[in-house]
Amino acid sequence: MTERESSAPAGIRGGLGTHSQLVQPAAVWRLGLLATFIIFLGSFGGGSVQKRNSILAALNLEFLSFGHGAALSNVTLWLGTIAYVVVWVLLGKLVIARAVTSRFVQRTLAVWLIPLAFAAPIMSRDVYSYLMQGTLLRDGFDAYTQGPAANPNQILFEVSHDWRNTTTPYGPLHLWISQAVTSVTGDNVTAGVYAFKAISLLGFAAIMWSIPKIAVSLGTNPAIALWLGVANPVMVFHLVGGIHNESIMVGLVSVGLYLIVRDRSYPALYSGFFAGVAFIAVGMALKATAAFCLPFVVWIVVIAAPDGLKHKLTAFFIAALGGAIETIAVLAIITYLSGASWGWIAALTGNSKVINPLSFPSLVSGIIGEAGRISNDLFNYNSVVATARSLSFVVMAVGFVSCWWWLRNRPITGAMIAYLVAFTFNAVTLPWYYASVLPLAGVISSSRLIKQLFVIGSIVVALAFTGSGNHQLYNPVWVAASLVAGWVAASWLFTPTHIKD
Repeated sequence: MTERESSAPAGIRGGLGTHSQLVQPAAVWRLGLLATFIIFLGSFGGGSVQKRNSILAALNLEFLSFGHGAALSNVTLWLGTIAYVVVWVLLGKLVIARAVTSRFVQRTLAVWLIPLAFAAPIMSRDVYSYLMQGTLLRDGFDAYTQGPAANPNQILFEVSHDWRNTTTPYGPLHLWISQAVTSVTGDNVTAGVYAFKAISLLGFAAIMWSIPKIAVSLGTNPAIALWLGVANPVMVFHLVGGIHNESIMVGLVSVGLYLIVRDRSYPALYSGFFAGVAFIAVGMALKATAAFCLPFVVWIVVIAAPDGLKHKLTAFFIAALGGAIETIAVLAIITYLSGASWGWIAALTGNSKVINPLSFPSLVSGIIGEAGRISNDLFNYNSVVATARSLSFVVMAVGFVSCWWWLRNRPITGAMIAYLVAFTFNAVTLPWYYASVLPLAGVISSSRLIKQLFVIGSIVVALAFTGSGNHQLYNPVWVAASLVAGWVAASWLFTPTHIKD
C-alpha cells in the first residue's frame, strides 16, 4: 500500500483499484449526494406522508401520494435508499484502505445530508406524535396520563391511530422541546416538522463532531468511526430522515463521552468526568436509554486512578456517588423548569404495542405462535409474548450487569455490548434504537469479523423499513436477499486492495 503525496483535494489520499480503477473519492462524493437527492424527491409521496395541508398539496402535486403517483414515489424512495447503502459501502472501501481521511468522511457526510434536511419524514410517523405531545404540555395537559386524542387539533390527524391514546414514553426534556416547537409553529404541521428536523440535525452534527474525537482519544481510527458509526445508513435514515429524538439524545451522550475520555490523567479527569455526566444526564432527561452508559463511565475514572485498592475504591465512590447525585439534580432541574410532571418516571417502562423480530422475545413468540396455531386455532399468543418478555427481562438485566463487571477494563466496549443486549432482549426494539450502539461500535477497537457483522446487520436493518414506516422483517425473501447483500458487501469491503498511484 502506498500513499500519494500530491495535490489531491483535502482529505483524499488516492483512489482504489486492483488492475483498473474501481473507486474514486470524488465519484463516491457525487453518488452519495445523488442518492440523498433521490430520497428527497421520493420522500414527499413515498415517505411518512402528511395527510392534510402538505407541501405536495400546496404545489398541486398531491397525486404523487396516492395511486400510480404513490407507486412512482415509493420506487423513487427505494432507489434512493438502496443507492445510499451502496455508496456507503463504497465509502467504506475507501476508509478501510485508508484512501481517505476522517476529514473527507466528515465533509462528505455533511454534503450528503443537505437534501435530507429538506426531505419529508421517512420510515416513521413519530415526529407527528412529538408535535402532538408538545401541544399537550403547551395547552395544559399531562402527556404522562393523557394521549394526543385528549387535545384534538390539526396535528392529531397525522398521528398514527395506534398512538392517539398512548401516553409519551419520553422524558421532560423531550416535552419541553416539543412544547417550544409547537409554541412557535402553532398547529402548523409542516413548520413543526421542519423545526424538529433542524433540531435533529443539530443533534446529528454533535455526533459527527464528537465521535471522531472519541476515536482519537481511544487510539482508534476516526475515519472508520465516522463511516461505521455515523454515516451508517441506519443512522442517516432514521435520525435525519425519520427525525427521531435519538439524534438529540445520542448527540448529548456522544459529547459527554468525549468530555470524559479526552483527558484521562488522574485527578485532572474529574472535571471532564462531571461535565460529561451532565451532558449524559441531559440526554437521559430526553430518553432514559442515555443512562445505560453511566455505570460504565465510572470505570474510566477507576482505571485512571493510581494503583492500590484504597485509591481505586476512592475513585469508584467519588465517580459513582458524585455522578448519581449530579444526574438526579440535572433531572430534577429539567423536570421543574419544563413544567412537566414526574410521571415520566413511570413512563420508563416504555410501550409494549410494537411486535417485530428485532426484539428477541417477539421473534421467539412469533415462532412458537405459528407452531401453536397448526394444532390449535385459538392458541393464546398473548400469554406466550408476556412470558417471553418476562424471561427476556431477566436475561437483559443479568447480561447488562455482566457486561458492566466483566468488561470493566474496556468500559466503552462494555457499554456498546450492554446496549446490544438490552435492545435484543427488550420487549420492544425499533431500528433507531441502534443509534446508541453504532457510534460506540465505530470507536472501539474490534476485529475484522465484528466489523463485518455490523456491516451485515446495518444493511439488513437499513433495507427492512419502507418509506411509510412499515417493515419487511416478516418477508423471508426480502430478509434473505438483504442478508446476502450484506454478506457480499462485508466480504468485499475487507478484501485487500491497493491504492493507485
